Amino acid sequence: MDLSNDAAEHAFRMEVRAFIAQNLPEELKRNTAQGLRGPKEEGIAWHKILAKKGWAAPSWPKENGGCEWTPTQSYIFEEEMALAGCPPMSPFPIKMVGPVIIHFGTPEQKAKWIPPTLAGDMIWCQGYSEPGAGSDLATLQTKAVRDGDDYVVNGMKIWTSYGHQADWMFALVRTSSEGKPQEGISCLLIDMKTPGVSHRPIITIDGSHILNEIRFDNARVPVFNRIGEENKGWTYAKFLLGNERALIAQIAQSTQLVAKLKEIARQEADGFGGRLIDDPDFRAKLTSIEVELDALRTTNERVLYEARTGTAGNGGAILKSKGTFISQALSEVYTEVVQYYGNVWEQKALYPGWNQPPIGPDYAKNAVPLYMRQRANTIEGGSEEIQKNVISKQVLGL
Repeated sequence: MDLSNDAAEHAFRMEVRAFIAQNLPEELKRNTAQGLRGPKEEGIAWHKILAKKGWAAPSWPKENGGCEWTPTQSYIFEEEMALAGCPPMSPFPIKMVGPVIIHFGTPEQKAKWIPPTLAGDMIWCQGYSEPGAGSDLATLQTKAVRDGDDYVVNGMKIWTSYGHQADWMFALVRTSSEGKPQEGISCLLIDMKTPGVSHRPIITIDGSHILNEIRFDNARVPVFNRIGEENKGWTYAKFLLGNERALIAQIAQSTQLVAKLKEIARQEADGFGGRLIDDPDFRAKLTSIEVELDALRTTNERVLYEARTGTAGNGGAILKSKGTFISQALSEVYTEVVQYYGNVWEQKALYPGWNQPPIGPDYAKNAVPLYMRQRANTIEGGSEEIQKNVISKQVLGL
């Protein structure tokens, strides 16, 4: 198994790097470079730049407006964007719901949702988790009862990222209570402006409003909006979650953070008259994480190789499991590197327009919020316990 990048892949990397350098506006990378949380419009603006180039959907088939790149090319693209400080783009439209519609939707459904999704004109959110159905997603209870040409939906979704800003939701609902818990689930696309759909904000420990509680009270959703067969939604959910778990590994983002931590350590004092970068304990801690990250990168190369050769297993669970622990470990080092500045932070300082006197250096702003945010990594997209079950069953055959 040859895991090295060939000449064509190197040339592709250089092409991507050159495009980003020439087309990423300074104002779109300024906030990311400073660790600030720019408005969602920045990610949408970058999406539209990529769409104009024809690069908005790396892995989609060309017939649907995608690039049809190999998994390796898609990874190179993601890595270069992260290293260049491109504004983060929502994974929901291109990497999650889009492939589901393409693979399982009807021609009419593709005609309605794929073009605006590809163009960046449609904001999506995911309606999976419920108060009693998070990691054990099969126990979801939000019901959709058929009534003529509509489903009448009642229930609640929770931890819905950007649900307050989304135009549409792709949701799992229960259309039958017979058989195993995994049976009787259907996938619906729900217009968030539908009467009976409401949301309530969930403010997380870092002070952000990203998550929401979404309620459905007799919300009528056309049967046309059901993706695939009724009661077969579990199949489509597994297809989507495989993509989500690989995304949460955050290999490129962790690589970027390692470089940032080294730069900060060259500026921070070690308390003994030197620089933190020269402290052997700090170097040993960061190096041990780098070794883990290199091993994860190699694992990712293996997963990409398997995808190229048609021998793919369940690499997403492996990448998700290890990648989330690495991202958490790096966030811990980040808080240690900025030292006392990490204990004094102001949530509003993370957003553009903050004009109060700085509490500390710019690089310290996002340390504690990132640390607190990353606590969710080992829960979202399937908890660590779920990943270990998947690995033991589907990878190790136990």
